[in-house]
This record gives sequence, structure tokens and C-alpha cells, in this order.
Amino acid sequence: MLTSKRFIYHLAQLIMIAILLTSVGAIPSAQGQAQPPAPVLLTDPFLQMPAETSVRVAWFTEFQGVAHLVVWGDWLARHNLQELAGRKWNAAALTRLLGPEAGRPRDLSVVLANTTRLSRAREDQNSQLADGRTFTQVTERPIWRHEANVQNLPPGARRPYAVISLREDGQLAISGVFTLQPKPTAGAPLKILLTSDHQLKPMTPANLQKVVQEIGQIDAVFAAGDLVNVADRASEWFDDARGGSFFPAMQGRANLALTKGGVTTVYQGGAIIQHAPLYTAIGNHEVMGRYEINQGYDLNYQCADTVPLAAAQKLYNAFETVFNPSGDPALRARWLKDNSFNTDSYKEIFTLPGGENYYAVTFGDVRLVVLDAARIWRSPNLDAGARGKYRERDYDLNNPASWGWGEFIYEPLAQGSPQYQWLLAELAGPEFQNAPYKVIMLHHPLHSLGDNIVPAFTDPRMEIERGADGRIKAVRYEYPKYDDYLIRDLEPLFEQAGVDLVFSGHSHLWNRFVGLTGVHFIETSNVGNSYGAYLGNVHRSTIPYGYKEEYVAAGDPYGLEPVVPNIAPLIGPDNQPLPYIASNDLTVFSILDTGAGTVASYYFDTRDPNSPVVKFDEFGLGSQP
Repeated sequence: MLTSKRFIYHLAQLIMIAILLTSVGAIPSAQGQAQPPAPVLLTDPFLQMPAETSVRVAWFTEFQGVAHLVVWGDWLARHNLQELAGRKWNAAALTRLLGPEAGRPRDLSVVLANTTRLSRAREDQNSQLADGRTFTQVTERPIWRHEANVQNLPPGARRPYAVISLREDGQLAISGVFTLQPKPTAGAPLKILLTSDHQLKPMTPANLQKVVQEIGQIDAVFAAGDLVNVADRASEWFDDARGGSFFPAMQGRANLALTKGGVTTVYQGGAIIQHAPLYTAIGNHEVMGRYEINQGYDLNYQCADTVPLAAAQKLYNAFETVFNPSGDPALRARWLKDNSFNTDSYKEIFTLPGGENYYAVTFGDVRLVVLDAARIWRSPNLDAGARGKYRERDYDLNNPASWGWGEFIYEPLAQGSPQYQWLLAELAGPEFQNAPYKVIMLHHPLHSLGDNIVPAFTDPRMEIERGADGRIKAVRYEYPKYDDYLIRDLEPLFEQAGVDLVFSGHSHLWNRFVGLTGVHFIETSNVGNSYGAYLGNVHRSTIPYGYKEEYVAAGDPYGLEPVVPNIAPLIGPDNQPLPYIASNDLTVFSILDTGAGTVASYYFDTRDPNSPVVKFDEFGLGSQP
């Protein structure tokens, strides 16, 4: 009999042998014994971090399992892997298949995956699970991630692959067959989807479904943040009852009924990331707030209750002997994270280059630089009860532990910060300088007609007003426009380095700009719920008046004029072409085509499910519109 260690070692070979000998090794169920439901995968597999001859394959289950495998090779194109499903396997049955004649086909390979449990996956009373489960409070949800590094791949060609998960009771969950390939070589023509701000918005599955129908095979996805609403709420990633969770929508497994004009259409999304690697950026919705102190609150509150690391550090310093009497560095680091903010769920769900939330990677002819440019979103409300962008709540004024600290930035990127220094080195490096296409991706836009471009992307300046008795009467925050770190510190670097494209999200619209030196800026995040565009006489209603800073009511705060789409712009009420799309009926996606050297944008009108996808804008990288 095999030991458990040897069993796992041999299982990769034995499962495949069993496919060829389907009459051997199946163990019938005991007569009359009730069987548990067949196991299922929580997601299809998806691709991460392709290298020259390898790519990582990841997927999720709600059971830890005994072993998890990736099988790949041309053999899968000729055989039905699902023949294994419905049978029951154990070590003894599989051992009987061992013999000198046993062997695996030459065109079939097996890779054993590593398994980890998501440490902060939870549900709460606001969760809506597709299987009807409900919760009365915040509850941990056991979910396991499996990842295998598929190596020795031939360059430049796709190969079929599938994944298999063996549950503890001997039953198998088997995926469909998809395709994988290593990192594309220089010169390969690629079609890359630019997308962001999915957030379970109702038009997202329609958007992704139309990507596949219109474009076909996508080679990579660049996603500029805000993938879900609450990063620790597992159902938003996997199985929300409304049918538009992140993975189902990106894998063609969504089930969202969209009603427009009395007509209901069900959209499945697009089978994209099973075949194409996914590169993501941090948005404000990838961040969770204080952990231990908020266990009695729902996940929405925990997501919003982030505080600056400096504030947590100050509290820790004052009470270190209580929190950490032994001075344990690991305990200190854990305490600071649990009492400020974290991106644990995001970092456990995805495998991305490097150990930081910012990174750079070469993909074909593209050098992609991903920045961590996110800050907490707070309400612009100025009422007494607002814990907002511009003020603290009246009843919190003399209790700093409850302050929100305005819209503070999570990861510093101003001149001199570690992220800035890293960016300087990256932009000056040979991989960036020699790349045919130089692309920056970040969540917060540099230029926009949207609401979220105001206030400036800078550290909030706190102003405290005190009464004669010394008690605090008001706490306000200002954001000087001249200190916007993206404009003041980063934009000059992009211009000097010859950046072709800066891609962002955050305001849920489509608009684009061209800088003075030819840098293209595009925000293409109108996949669902739009918050509007502000131009001319249409003013942002969320800016405060009577503050020291004069906040810009309309247009791009930094003076660039939006580019009117050059193929099929929408027409406004004044019969003039609109330089944006901000709609809750039209959903927009953009494609970076390295073969053509263009970025093209398309819209689909969800009011008419039979309407064509319309290409409304296209521009060449490195050229004027």
C-alpha cells in the first residue's frame, strides 16, 4: 500500500493511466449508501505570470482535497477527460494499475499543484450566495487556492490543458479543456483587453461577452483595479447570486439577467482568463480596513474603516507594552496591519511579479509598469454626520481613534518614496527603454472628466479648529492641486521616458487625452454603473465651497482637453460630438493591438441585445489622434 507521500507523488501519473483503463479502478458505491453531491470547482482555471517556457495555472475549490493537478498536452484534444468524473478513486484502486507496461502518453504531461487556504475569505449578512446560503454575521468561509507552474512549454504555440481536483472522499472535480502558452515572443501580434472597475456592476457580463464575440481570442488582460466591491467577501469573487461575480464574468460562467426597456437578456460574460494571463492593479476596493477591532461589524464597514499606517503606528507606540510586551517584530507587523489596512485577499487570490503591489513585466512587445495609486474613497458630504473627504463627523471630533483621516493614500508614490525610486529605476532600465510599447497602468487617473479626479491626489492637509476651552470644534481636510503627486511628480517622468500609454480607471467612464509631449491617457472603465462626466456647464456637485482650495467644477483639473472619438462619437443634446461615454446603457471596452500599434475602443448598447458592437475610437500609440 502506498504511503500518503508516495500516493501524492504517483497520483499525477496514475490518474492519467486510469483514463486509458476506464474499466479498472472504479469503486462502486456501497448499496443503499447516500452519496454526497459530486465535487465542483469554484472557478475554472486561469493563467498567471507567463515566462519564456512556463505559465502558472490557478483555480479555487471549497474543499482542501487530497491532490490537485494540471494536465496538458495534445492528447487532451483527442480524448474526453470527463470519463473520470462520477467514479470513485482511492490509493488501493489506483495502485492496481501500476505495472511495467503502465505509462503515460508522450503528448500528455501532469503537474501537481500547491494548495493554500485564503486567510480572510468571509461572508456576512450582506452576502448573496448563488446556492442560497445566508449569514447573520461575519463568518469565515473555507476556500482553497491551487496553483501549478507548468514548465517546458514550447514557445509560440497554444496547448490544451485542464485541471483535476481529488476530494477527500475519492471523487474528482474536472474542468473543461482550455489553452495555455508561455509568454509571447517579441514581435508577436497581441490583442490585450484594457478593463477595470467591474465591481459586480450589472453591465459587466454583457461587456465581457461582447469582447469575446467581437474580438475573439484575447492574449492578455490588463485590469486597472476595483475588481470587486469588498475584497474579503468571497462571494463577490466567486458565486454571488446576482450572477456577476468577478471570476464567473471573466470566465464565461456568469448568469446575470439584465433588463432594459422591458426586455430581459441573460449574459454569461466571456471565457477569457482561462486562455489569457491576467495582470491587475490595486484599486481602492482591493483594500480592507481594520481587522480585529471590527469583528462585530459587517464587511462593508470593515472595507471602509481604513486608517493611515502612521496613525496606527502612533497608537502602537503609545501602548507597545500592552500590545506587544515581548517586542516581537512579527507581532508588531501583524498588529500594525490589522489596525490600519491590508490587501491580503487580493494578494492571496492573484500571483503577480515581485513582492509589492507595484511591478513591471514584459509581455511580447509591451513593457507594462503597474503602479499602486489608490486611496480610500470617502463621501464628499459636508453634513455633521459625514466621515468624509473634507471633514470628520461631529461626534468623533474628540475621539481620534474614530477618525477617517480624509482620502489618504495607501502606498506613497511622491518623489523620494520607495515606489517612486523603484519607478525611476524601471523607466531608465533597458527593458523599458527598448520596448516597442511602453504602458503604465494605475487605478487613479492623471487626467479625467470624472468625479473622482477631484480632489487632488495628495496627502490630506488637516486643519483643526478649537474652541476657547481647547476642545476640537471641527476637523477639515484640504487637498492642494499643486501638490497632486501624479501630476507634479509622475507625469514629468512619463514624458521624459517616452511612455506611450497611461491606462487608468476609477471614474466609471470612457475618456482620453493627449499630453503635450504625445503621451496618451485613457480611462476605460465604463463597464457598468457610470457616475457621469463633467464638462462645460455640467458641474461636479460633490466639490466643497468656502474652503481654502478652489476645487475644479468641470473639465480636467490639469488643463488637458478631452479627445473627441475619431470614428463614431456620440452626439450630445447640443448636436455636437461628445468627447466621452458616461452611460448606464452603453458599455465600453478597449483593445491594445500590438500588431496594428493601436488602441481601439468599442461600445455595446444593452438596450438592444441584437445591436452590433460599435468601434467608436482608435488611435496609434506614439502618434497624435
